[in-house]
Amino acid sequence: MSRNKPTTPALHYRVEPLNHRAHLFAVTLDITRPARSQKLTLPVWIPGSYLVREFSQHLQHLSATQGGEALAVKQLDKHRWQVDNDGQRTLSLRWEVYAFDASVRTAFLDATRGFFNATSLCLMVAGREDEPHAIEIQPGDAPAGWQVATGLSPVKANEQGFGTYLAQNYDELADCPVEMGTFWSGEFSACGVPHRFVVSGAGGWFDGQRLLDDTRRICEAQIRFWHGDGQPPYERYVFMLHASGEGYGGLEHRNSTALIAQRTDLPKISAKDAKPAALKATDGYTTLLGLISHEYFHTWNVKRLRPAEFKRYDYTRENHTELLWFFEGFTSYYDDLFLRRAGLIDDATYLQLVTKTINQVQQSPGQRVQSVAQASFDAWTRYYRVGENTPNATISYYTKGALVAMCLDLTLRAEGRGSLDEVMRALWHRTQGGPMRESDLSTVLRQLGKRSFAAELAQWVHGTADLPVLDLLAAAGAKVHRDKAPLAQSLGLRVAADSSGLTVKNVLRGGAGEAAGLAAGDEWLGVEFAPARRGLPAEAWRVRKLDEVAALRGTRSALTALVSRDGRLLRCSLTWPADDTAVRLTVEDAARLGDWLTRCSTG
Repeated sequence: MSRNKPTTPALHYRVEPLNHRAHLFAVTLDITRPARSQKLTLPVWIPGSYLVREFSQHLQHLSATQGGEALAVKQLDKHRWQVDNDGQRTLSLRWEVYAFDASVRTAFLDATRGFFNATSLCLMVAGREDEPHAIEIQPGDAPAGWQVATGLSPVKANEQGFGTYLAQNYDELADCPVEMGTFWSGEFSACGVPHRFVVSGAGGWFDGQRLLDDTRRICEAQIRFWHGDGQPPYERYVFMLHASGEGYGGLEHRNSTALIAQRTDLPKISAKDAKPAALKATDGYTTLLGLISHEYFHTWNVKRLRPAEFKRYDYTRENHTELLWFFEGFTSYYDDLFLRRAGLIDDATYLQLVTKTINQVQQSPGQRVQSVAQASFDAWTRYYRVGENTPNATISYYTKGALVAMCLDLTLRAEGRGSLDEVMRALWHRTQGGPMRESDLSTVLRQLGKRSFAAELAQWVHGTADLPVLDLLAAAGAKVHRDKAPLAQSLGLRVAADSSGLTVKNVLRGGAGEAAGLAAGDEWLGVEFAPARRGLPAEAWRVRKLDEVAALRGTRSALTALVSRDGRLLRCSLTWPADDTAVRLTVEDAARLGDWLTRCSTG
């Protein structure tokens, strides 16, 4: 794409904090050569997060002027407006946006930081979406010392980053979030490409150099995976991480990513000359590195190699595809795998991470209800609208999609037909790093695997049968153990316990809890047992933890759960189930595992 920079783009935004105490951004937009009946639209969703979020709910005080004269602004529906004008002079609009959502998807502003995606702040100019867009970012009433970080190309910006930036079209503007504040900032080069990492909310104990070093190893491994000694499809890259008291998530962009992690997950400065402890699967920092790896892999797999349905985003409505199992699931397969390939974790730790994914899928009744292709299509109404019945009604295209990728990879390797690495690169070259369909994957699998994979795709992607992942893992050098499952899983429940008591969050389909009549939202107060002998009173005990229920049960096969539901006290007869099992993976044959985990081919 040409990067020629017009000196005066016909579309010019100005964004600045208006009142950080009230969490308000001010936005102005100047439109040269407007349409006589100029329509403007605010997106209802942001690519990468498949839910209609109605960003217009936070827009207020929209006004328009032309030549200093006020014009009427007519609202057409929930997110569209129209301004009639003379069609010749510059049309100027101004509005405010309330920004107090600390997620990666929208906008946030307070005394500590500012952040925004253009989809939350910047109205689209109908008919002009493909023109260059200039955006001027100014400090407004921001506290002293604030800086700016973004993947946008600067036209004229000061040392703090405030100034004017250019996007070639609205898609690029929407795909480059902006971080503002007194953040920590560091830089590194990966395969000759400059990368910047900014972190807001970190304390003085944070080991920024370790984060840079570990992230660089991930980036270099992924660049070489896709391009060998070639160059990635961007000139620079920006990581924007907000460290918070709680929260987790990320959103991918073409040359940047926005991340949220718990502050305690950041690496901590060690004593002088002390060697950092080996990472464990349960470490928060391991989880953070997996998130970094995931969003960085999206730079290729979904931002460029993308569903054909996303060739052009429609920001006004849902954009459906059946391929999220590929774009999110395959990315979820590679995220932790690249931690292993970058040497950040060992084989045993990697297998522990895989164990977690397998158990998540196997313990979700929804895998019998929906295929991952269906789950992908229904993301807008199911995956992002979590309720008490979600585990029974759908399956995560992240977790099961990752296992589909693993099954394809291990099958190709077992048959001596290459690997999924080669499939991904062949898809990149086949589509020229652009939109793809499932038929493209089928074609590449046939070419590299020397046979059709139609049956596997039908069963694993479009069906609900069990995946052969455990057999394939055993053949690849892992040892499969069957351990006693957690008590909640055996009972078919998901619960929350705190100082106030025990609450049922989910009742899993076909489990003992469902058979007993327990329901989501029940407060489990106690248990009651029939008399041990005739003439003795029944036993009744208060419980606050699920383990207490098991301890009080002893060897008895039945009990009555005493629950509070909607202000009523109920008795639910529970027949104690047989113990369920959970999977655990360990290293059995390190040499065979090495053939898969570390001896990857590069682009």
